[in-house]
Amino acid sequence: MQPRSTDEFGPPPRTAPERRALAQAEASLDAAARRLRLPAAALAAARLGTAAALRALDAAHGGGYYAVSEAATRDPDAAQAAFAGDELVIDVQTHYVASARATEPPARAILDFIRSVAPQRWADLRDAGALSLAEYLRCVFVESETALAVLSSAPGEGERNILTNAEIAATRELVDRLGGGGRLLHHAIVHPNLPGELDAMARLRERHRPDGWKVYTLYGDGVEGRGFRLDDEQTGVPFLERSRALGVRVVCAHKGFSSLARTGSPDDVGPAAAAFPDLELLIYHAGYEAPRGEAEEEGPFVPGPMPRGTDRLVASLAAVGLPPGANVWAELGSTWQCLVRRPREAAHVLGKLLLAVGEDRVLWGTDSIWYGSPQPLIDAFRAFRIPDELRERHGYPELTPAIKRKILGENAARVYGIDLPRLRERARDDELAWVRAALAAQRGRGGQRV
Repeated sequence: MQPRSTDEFGPPPRTAPERRALAQAEASLDAAARRLRLPAAALAAARLGTAAALRALDAAHGGGYYAVSEAATRDPDAAQAAFAGDELVIDVQTHYVASARATEPPARAILDFIRSVAPQRWADLRDAGALSLAEYLRCVFVESETALAVLSSAPGEGERNILTNAEIAATRELVDRLGGGGRLLHHAIVHPNLPGELDAMARLRERHRPDGWKVYTLYGDGVEGRGFRLDDEQTGVPFLERSRALGVRVVCAHKGFSSLARTGSPDDVGPAAAAFPDLELLIYHAGYEAPRGEAEEEGPFVPGPMPRGTDRLVASLAAVGLPPGANVWAELGSTWQCLVRRPREAAHVLGKLLLAVGEDRVLWGTDSIWYGSPQPLIDAFRAFRIPDELRERHGYPELTPAIKRKILGENAARVYGIDLPRLRERARDDELAWVRAALAAQRGRGGQRV
């Protein structure tokens, strides 16, 4: 229920339904705390708190969105049962901040956002330790059901970034070497619009063996026109051609959360995907833009000259006749974080994406570690429904358990070539000793410091 944020967008303002839901959730937690003789803050951070928040949000928006029993708001065991699931969760968008740049921009900007939007959670936050590798491992692998994560980074050349490509690859190597093999994949960040970056791609591939490229087409937008489009002949097309030539078929592009920057729109995705059918274009944030006011909610897709939000992605695919199940994937990192508190908008966004890219092409991502443990987001997604009324009116598919399993992990396994039975076995039998070893290495007692 906290209006959290990152360096990519400001905290969305609370709507009237959210304010009503917050009051109801707080009252529910206070009652449960008195009954159980436990601190309300402790319950709020547990699954009982998630249940109270989701039931309150559901009621404030008219019902039919979150299937959570009333008992789950009173009884911790009932809350545990309400959100239990056996899906393999693969989070394709995760981050942390290298300790060497904990006090440098953009890490400082991220910290300032977290302090301002979640003061209670981060009251004792003095430095970027809360965004370190130690916290990353704790939040993602210890405090959530994430079986496998993909480590990425923000835009920025070299050590101007929160993680360099060498540090991203070193983290993967560290986790693999210490016993967490198969639990972490990684990207390499490329800025194709900057001098020398295209030529450096071959060295990046050979040195770091990334599972995919990550690009920010809006990087440099407004600064001498350096932003680029995936389909422009000067930058985007040569970049995709180089990706093809190097045999890296997964290209992840940040689209959305751009403050409507010219090159932050996904309107170039359709033409690029059609021109490069042998590449897989993973569209991070699915083109969603953070709401700036109470009325700024996405509704059903309506064709028109100026689509916004995820409608821009839908329109781009439709314009080139790209069908569901093609080579475009819609990722939900930070998008779902914003949508949880706006369930009617969530139903429209998920419904539109399922129609446009198909149930096999929506990917689970959280943008963790910016929001702490991703487990509440996983639980909320498990409980979410698209109401019958919206499905009948707009043709949205039912969000079945089978589709949720695909979104939470099976789709990512397909695009990244992950052996699901082997991953399930590793996640089930993992005693997390490698996490303790990685923390020791991160603190300088062995291995490469990252």
